[in-house]
Parts: sequence; structure tokens; C-alpha cells
Amino acid sequence: MLLADRGYDADWIRELAVKKGAWANIPPKSNRSDPICFSSYLYRARNQVERFFNRIKQCRRVATRYDRLAGNYLAFVQLASIRLRLAARYESTP
Repeated sequence: MLLADRGYDADWIRELAVKKGAWANIPPKSNRSDPICFSSYLYRARNQVERFFNRIKQCRRVATRYDRLAGNYLAFVQLASIRLRLAARYESTP
């Protein structure tokens, strides 16, 4: 599923998503003449993804991408994700 904001509401983006085997859940622009299927319930999940990227970019190494190799960068993104998950888990524990 492709979750994007109104700025990505274009027919060619929707067609590309279908070719890749995904469903584009993009809110339609106000000037769109033909109705488009859109789920506001599924669109709320986009907010969680945006907040995750915002929190993960607090790590300077992720935000500036010091690593030259994609594998090393992915490994650090995974480590930062684990760190965020553990911090969230232990903050909520009384």
C-alpha cells in the first residue's frame, strides 16, 4: 500500500503503484473531477510512519548519512529503530 499526501495525487503515480502491485491510498485534490477510492482510516497510519521517521532522524548519523555503503546505513537504521522501540517500551512500564 502506498500512503502519500495530497501532493502526490496524480494519475501516473497511481498507475505506477498498480504496476508495482500496490494500492495507492492518496487523498484526492480538491480540483479532481473523477472520484477516487480513498480510505481515511488507513491514511491515519501514515501519521505513525511520519512520526517514526521524525524520531529516527534525531540520530545524527541517520540524518546526515555518514555511511557510504547502503548495508552499513541500513544496519544503523535498524539499530536506531531498536533503540527507539526499547525506549518506548521501558518508558511506559511503571
